[in-house]
Amino acid sequence: MSSNVPSDLKYASSHEWVRVEDGIATVGISDHAQAELTELVFVELPEAGRQLQAGEQCAVVESVKTASDVYSPVSGEVVESNKNLEDNPGLANDDAFGAGWFFKVRLSAPEEIDGLISPAAYSEQIG
Repeated sequence: MSSNVPSDLKYASSHEWVRVEDGIATVGISDHAQAELTELVFVELPEAGRQLQAGEQCAVVESVKTASDVYSPVSGEVVESNKNLEDNPGLANDDAFGAGWFFKVRLSAPEEIDGLISPAAYSEQIG
């Protein structure tokens, strides 16, 4: 995992990251996941208003190598999807923790964040 990983992230074991600000969770795929997938060519993101449960499949990414599901690490209502990513899926490759975010969720169960893993634990998992 690259050394420029923001320290305020939490991870799901399914390779999604979460950053929470003011009750809104921004979700993306980890730097490790995008590197494993290689060049992303298509993303399908959840629509605003969709209710998600933690662990629910909610997005799809396709690369030149494979297709993969993306799971919501938290429960809540989708408030925004990254339309820039739909137009330019490579943003997830170029800036996994910034411009390459996938969707934002208004948390319905904020305590779920406590069940996610730290950057250090995630780094050990993918070791």
